[in-house]
Amino acid sequence: QVQLVESGGGLVQPGGSLRLSCVASGPIVGVGAWRWYRHAVGQEGELVASITNKGTTTYADSVKGRFTISRDNGKNTLYLQMNSLKPEDTDIYYCYVDRPFGEDYWGQGTQVTVSS
Repeated sequence: QVQLVESGGGLVQPGGSLRLSCVASGPIVGVGAWRWYRHAVGQEGELVASITNKGTTTYADSVKGRFTISRDNGKNTLYLQMNSLKPEDTDIYYCYVDRPFGEDYWGQGTQVTVSS
């Protein structure tokens, strides 16, 4: 069973930056895409960004131009660089591995708070 562990969240002022990381405990085969979601308890989630196994990226309109998703296969790590953060970016961020022919994986989440 592969585990995903996020880190990098915290408190930042509006306009600031954070970089989230998601480390897999081991290599994952059969990956269709790596994704970052965000949602708070009791609220509907939002797909923030996605990167396919071929490197194609997509972003939610709300974060385009501000967030960048990337991955380092050698380190089994997914990143989310978040710039120009806004209070409405406050949420719990989760990494997710989509495996079309196998079990999907979720991380435990990391809190991002944007406030002055």
